[in-house]
Amino acid sequence: MRVYPTFFKLAFSWMDAEKAHKIGFQGIRAAHSSGAGRVLARLTAPDASLRTEALGLTFPSPFGLAAGFDKEGHGIEALAELGFGHVEVGTITGQAQPGNEKPRLFRLIEDRAVVNRMGFNNDGAAAVAPRLKSARAALQRKHPDVRPVIGVNIGKSKVVELEDATEDYLVSARSLAPAADYLVVNVSSPNTPGLRLLQNVESLRPLLRAVGDAADEAAGRHIPLLVKIAPDLSNDDIDDVARLALDLKLDGIIATNTTISRKGLVSDAAKVESLGAGGLSGAPLKTRSLEVLRRLKDAVGDQLVLIAVGGVETASDVQERLEAGATLVQGYTAFLYEGPFWASSINRGLVKIRKKAR
Repeated sequence: MRVYPTFFKLAFSWMDAEKAHKIGFQGIRAAHSSGAGRVLARLTAPDASLRTEALGLTFPSPFGLAAGFDKEGHGIEALAELGFGHVEVGTITGQAQPGNEKPRLFRLIEDRAVVNRMGFNNDGAAAVAPRLKSARAALQRKHPDVRPVIGVNIGKSKVVELEDATEDYLVSARSLAPAADYLVVNVSSPNTPGLRLLQNVESLRPLLRAVGDAADEAAGRHIPLLVKIAPDLSNDDIDDVARLALDLKLDGIIATNTTISRKGLVSDAAKVESLGAGGLSGAPLKTRSLEVLRRLKDAVGDQLVLIAVGGVETASDVQERLEAGATLVQGYTAFLYEGPFWASSINRGLVKIRKKAR
């Protein structure tokens, strides 16, 4: 397992971060296409003791991959073969869009962090929907008992004005809900102008109600609906979102997205400044994301599913989030630093932690 950080340093650390991500993802998909992934899956499959009930679903493990890695649903099966209990695809928008100008993804290796201003680059909901449908059917065939879960994260198309945002979200909801196990409304990325204004409760209420209704109607069943919030919200705003989620009878909240803060970094300040705007993810987010999780737990108790994400690197981190009130936990940035066996290592670590606790 610890061989990969050395490989990363030699092969990827000097390379443009987005190019390195593309090469790594292509490697994971190639393993699946060649059939090697099926062999790998037997070694990385989560222990049955990790099965977790949430959102009316059974997850093979409480640990999954956050949105952002597989933006367009190209590698769901391949990623599931690495041991993730769920894969959240996206962010997907109603219209296809190229995202922001490159370079737009940067590593802060000393902080085990990443800064991104990708801008929701994706093929659009209509193109992604068939991929989700195919992946869901394939996972069901391979795992007739308990299969990895597919989440779908949707956001606003950049060219759409804020006053038209709801209809834009509905385009994605109607296209993607039939193949989704759960749906996430992303109003917290800092990389789409004005998007975070939708976290205001007055804007959020009609948006979430409309998306939930449209998703259920399109799928012909209830699609669990969650909202993903930013760590930069004030505590009062977090409380407001919690009350709104309870009032609308949402299924859950994901805490948290990336941060616009640059506090507490050990990387050279001039280097950080030179990278420009974007959302920061990774280890520096750990403290605040945990604070937000605990505040949400105090506010909603057991009435909503809380999914924790932000600064998660180890099995101990995952267990800490579970003990703080999360039902499920996601990671992403550490995957870039730890490599393809990271999820399997997390799962094995969780089993060991639980055995020691008995």
